[in-house]
Amino acid sequence: MRKFSFLLILAGILIMLYPKANEWYNDWEQQKLLEEAEQAYSEVTPAPPSGPDLSKPYAAVTKLLSEESSADEQAEAAESPAPDIQVGGKIIGIIQIDKINLKLPILEGATKANMKHAAAHMKETAPIGEVGNAAIAAHRSRTTGRLFNRLNEVEIGDTISVTTSGQDFKYVVYDISIVEPTDISVLNGHNDDKILTLITCDPLINPTHRLIVHAKLS
Repeated sequence: MRKFSFLLILAGILIMLYPKANEWYNDWEQQKLLEEAEQAYSEVTPAPPSGPDLSKPYAAVTKLLSEESSADEQAEAAESPAPDIQVGGKIIGIIQIDKINLKLPILEGATKANMKHAAAHMKETAPIGEVGNAAIAAHRSRTTGRLFNRLNEVEIGDTISVTTSGQDFKYVVYDISIVEPTDISVLNGHNDDKILTLITCDPLINPTHRLIVHAKLS
């Protein structure tokens, strides 16, 4: 009977520790991707066809953002037999914002698997560094400093660095807004400008909107 009670206590402790262990694993996977990105970059994805319909992919991204960091997801993770380790996107670069001590690998394709460990470029939007609007999404983890957790601290005039295929692009923030999840206008381009759009959820707890940071190539 005493042995059975010990096993029950041990099982309870393991269940309680699983969410934090899963977070540590995701951080390890993120660091591994970042190191790989720093050693060698994949080629930038070719420009998409003109005038793509972004409504469906954007809706999918905002849905993924709303799912992260919820208490329900952490409870579900505690019952899950193993973490999801599938990462399907190519590493296309690194995003860095010195002001908030952010440095993340960028994977091609805003999928659930890719966004567990990295920032994700919406492949339906413009390639980074080219004319158009290149959109990058990441979760706003509740853990301070993870992923886009501190994106709300960025201000107009701040610099965002993106390195891809040996090129270093410097974007300057010119607009910050909080919008409805359905507001696809945040992906609009503007003439010949080279725009970078960062997307995450807002507020941090029980998000209902999206925090959008627009920057222009300087």
